Amino acid sequence: MANDLSTPLTGRKRRKKHRAGPFHFPLARLLFLAIVLILGGAALRIALVEDPEGGRPSLDVAITSTRDGNVIANNVASGPATITADPQQFPAGDSPDAAIPPPPLDGAASQARDHSGILPDLSEETANGPIPRMSNAGLTPFLAYRRPVPALAEDAPRIAIIITGLGINEQGSLDAIDALPDDVTLAFAPYGRSLSQTVASARAAGHEVMLEVPMEPFDYPQNDPGPHTILTGETPRANLEKLFWLMARFGGYFGVINNMGARFTASAADMAPILEEFGARGIGYIDDGGSNRSVAAQLAGANKVPFARASLMVDANPARASILAALASLEAQAMDAGSAIGIVSALPISVQTVSEWARELDARGIALVPASALMQ
Repeated sequence: MANDLSTPLTGRKRRKKHRAGPFHFPLARLLFLAIVLILGGAALRIALVEDPEGGRPSLDVAITSTRDGNVIANNVASGPATITADPQQFPAGDSPDAAIPPPPLDGAASQARDHSGILPDLSEETANGPIPRMSNAGLTPFLAYRRPVPALAEDAPRIAIIITGLGINEQGSLDAIDALPDDVTLAFAPYGRSLSQTVASARAAGHEVMLEVPMEPFDYPQNDPGPHTILTGETPRANLEKLFWLMARFGGYFGVINNMGARFTASAADMAPILEEFGARGIGYIDDGGSNRSVAAQLAGANKVPFARASLMVDANPARASILAALASLEAQAMDAGSAIGIVSALPISVQTVSEWARELDARGIALVPASALMQ
């Protein structure tokens, strides 16, 4: 112990090194040597062995051309190519858009229809049922479902008659369909139990049909047009939801006519979304003429909605003599202005009187035409 304390520090370090533990194996040197041997063996194999892929299957393909077997592609690759269109498809001087024919104006009779005479392309499915829409090709329900104008009506004063309130009394509606001339327009209320069948009967008989939409009068709810009446002061979405329910009651109509609605048709803020929807869906609108404050004409023009305003409520007094007097007044308006539209309710006396009056109209030089023929 004393020797250790008196021994210089360097000497003690030598003795400790001399008494070190077991021998350490030079692992790093051996790993380096192994890597050198592996790389050297790989280099020798590549240099000495003729097939370095070790017998793996292979195929040599001679690349003799950058062109494929497509004739058109080869022509394009070798220089300018001219592609000639069918001359019957795009006549000289016309653009491809000009070659697309306009929608037919005769009710699109050539297109496939379902058993009710409805064009599937003009129908949109909703939660309430199908409602009319414009087709992708631009055909509108107004063009597809209106009745063609009689050829003899071109130069004569013209009168259109719209019978309203049909559909609620099924048998009365069927009797009116049979009694009235084909050129009389029929408007159906949205509340009948068998509307689809009754409307299909009307269209099969040659009549064009309209949907009546209940709108708020000034004395609502004392005077109530019916369920789902479109009201002022409600949100546009709420009124459109009501409108979609009403529009889904039946199909095949070219346009809509209001039922009452003096207050609603006078409100531009409430009426505008409705006319905008009609324009987007390609259906027409006829104002029944019951309110001088209606803004329908201006809104229809702004939204490109086919529009007309009725001239007279023919059977405001539902008596034969009064109806005939009103029809005479309608004739005078047509002679003076060139055309006139009369609204008639579906009362039996009104239907009978109009049917008899219409038989002699041609003899007086006046043409009876569908209401769609007088819409701008």
